[in-house]
Amino acid sequence: MNHYLKSLSASEQVGAMFLIVFGFLAVCSVVTILLSIRDQPDGPVGDARRQVLGRANVILRSSWLMVIVFWIGWLSGQTVATVLFGLVSFFALREFLTLSPTRRGDHRSLVLAFFGVLPVQYVLVATRHFDLFTVFIPVYVFLAIPVVSALANDPQRFLERNAKLQWGIMVCIYGMSHVPALLLLDFPGYSNKNAFLVFFLVLVVQVCMVVQYVAGRRLHRPPAAPAISRAFNWTSWSMGV
Repeated sequence: MNHYLKSLSASEQVGAMFLIVFGFLAVCSVVTILLSIRDQPDGPVGDARRQVLGRANVILRSSWLMVIVFWIGWLSGQTVATVLFGLVSFFALREFLTLSPTRRGDHRSLVLAFFGVLPVQYVLVATRHFDLFTVFIPVYVFLAIPVVSALANDPQRFLERNAKLQWGIMVCIYGMSHVPALLLLDFPGYSNKNAFLVFFLVLVVQVCMVVQYVAGRRLHRPPAAPAISRAFNWTSWSMGV
């Protein structure tokens, strides 16, 4: 089997990887559906099982979404993949900001984030200026955002508002832009196989989530921050890492 996979071209190896991942997710989805249609007992036991199945469905949906987005990006080529993840960053940042109330004084900063920072970051990725790509947001943008916000003449909760926007930019734009950057990296002897780097990234994140959740359910340790998440504790986190 290993010899056969090595005999395939780079594109065929990536296609086989996606085929295996889709098959695995399909099997997990079928098993989850079969378990959900079974009659669950009443009482705490049934409630616990339904909660576990609900959590499994959430993980499966997020896994399907990520894999499909990555598959479309790989299938469509580097330029389309960069644009696709740029759109994902746009909607992710918009969703993030709906959870963070803004004021009228934030209008200029929001325009800068959505229509200035986001496209410039992905243009740097597309043109492979990785040296500037790595410092553009954490250095230059983080200096520019408070200045633009101060020019709006709204000092109320100034530091809090800027910190929220900077964190949203860091997670939704800077972090997400590393995915197409991985697809564009050029490693000697590793041509056209960059999709494996993205697959490894997704695999690490998803396995960490599953292990942390299962360990948290089995070990019954007290949560580290119950007001934030009742499922997070240091033991399950260390096992996930």
